[in-house]
Amino acid sequence: MVSWQQVYLLVFLLGSGLTLILTPAFKKLAEKTGVMDRPKGEKHKRHDKETPLLGGAAMFSAWALAIGGGILMLFSADLQSISSEVAANLEGVKLVSGRLIIIIIGALAATMLGLWDDKYGMDAIWKLLGQILIAAFVVSLSGIKITLFCNNPVFVWGISVFWFVLLMNAFNFFDNMDGLAVGTSTIAMALFAVVAALSNQYFLAALGALTCGVGLGFWFYNHTPASIFMGDSGSHFLGYMAAVMSASITCFSREYSLTRLPILLPFFILAIPLFDTLAVVVIRLRNGKPIYVGDHNHISHRFVKMGLSRRRAVQLVHLLVLALGLNVLPLLWGEFKTSIVITVQAMLLILIVTIMQVGAADFIKKEKVKNDQETEK
Repeated sequence: MVSWQQVYLLVFLLGSGLTLILTPAFKKLAEKTGVMDRPKGEKHKRHDKETPLLGGAAMFSAWALAIGGGILMLFSADLQSISSEVAANLEGVKLVSGRLIIIIIGALAATMLGLWDDKYGMDAIWKLLGQILIAAFVVSLSGIKITLFCNNPVFVWGISVFWFVLLMNAFNFFDNMDGLAVGTSTIAMALFAVVAALSNQYFLAALGALTCGVGLGFWFYNHTPASIFMGDSGSHFLGYMAAVMSASITCFSREYSLTRLPILLPFFILAIPLFDTLAVVVIRLRNGKPIYVGDHNHISHRFVKMGLSRRRAVQLVHLLVLALGLNVLPLLWGEFKTSIVITVQAMLLILIVTIMQVGAADFIKKEKVKNDQETEK
C-alpha cells in the first residue's frame, strides 16, 4: 500500500533523477547557444574559465516534468495499491489544481526572467520590475499570502509581494560560490517538506520533497568544481520556490500548535541567506556602492578570508542552515516555555554568525592596513 511517506520519497527520487539526466543536456545546449558565464565580464567573479549558465532551465524543466509525471502516476495508480490516507486526499488534487497552475506559471516566469538576464543582461530596475510583476501575479491569483495575523488586505498583499521579491533577490545574492545557493535551497526545501508533512499538508510536502530532489540532483554538477552554473534563472527559480513554500505552509494551527511562535519557522529556516542579503546591502550602502553590484562581502567570502577553503566555507554555511532549521522544528508542537528557549537558541546562533562576520571584517581591515603600511615602507 502506497503511503504519503512513499509518495514523498518517489517525487524526491523523480525530481533528482530527472535533474541528473537533463542537466548534461542543458550544459551542451548552453555551449551551443552561447549562454555562458564569462569570468572577465565582472570583477567580483573568481572562476577562470567559461561555464554554462543553463542550470536554472535544467532545474525548472525537471521540476515541471516531475509534476506532470507525478500527477499522472497518482491518478493512473491502482486504488487498491494506495493507502486509504492517500486515496482520501486524491480529490484534493482538483481543489489545488488551479493554485498549482499559477505556481507553475510563476516559476516559469521567474526562470525566464533570470534566463533573459543571463543571456542579454538587464538593468537592475527592469529586473526588479519583472520580479514585482511575477510576485503580484502569483499572490493575486493563487491565494498564497503572508498574513502575520493581520486581516488588512492591502498590508497582506504588500507584505506577500515583498516576501517573494526579497527571496528571489536573496538567493540571487547568495549564489556566489559553487554549490552554495542550491545546497542551501535543498536543505530549506527538505525542512519545509518536513514541516508540511508534520502538519498534514500533503501536497505541499510533496512539492517541497520534489524541489528538494531537483536541488540535490543539480548539486552534483554545481558543487566545487562546478561544471555548470544555475545563473540568475536558477537563483530566481529557487528563491521563488522558497517564497511559495514558506508562504503556503500553515506553520501555526490550533490543532497542533501550543503557541504562535511557529510563524517564525520560515524566517529561521531561511535566516542565513536573508541575513547575508541584509549584511551585503548595508555594507554596499555604507561604501557608497549600488546594492546590485556584486562584491566579496558575503558570509561565504568572510569564511574564506578567515582561512577556510571555498569548499569548506560552503560546507560551513550549509551546516549553519541545517543546524538552525533543525533547532526550530520543535516550535511546531512545543509548549510556551520550550518554544521560548528554542527561539532564543536560534537567535543566539544568528548572533554568533553576526559576531563571526564582524570579526572577519575587522581582521580583513587590519590586514589591509598592515599590508598598505608595509608597501609604503
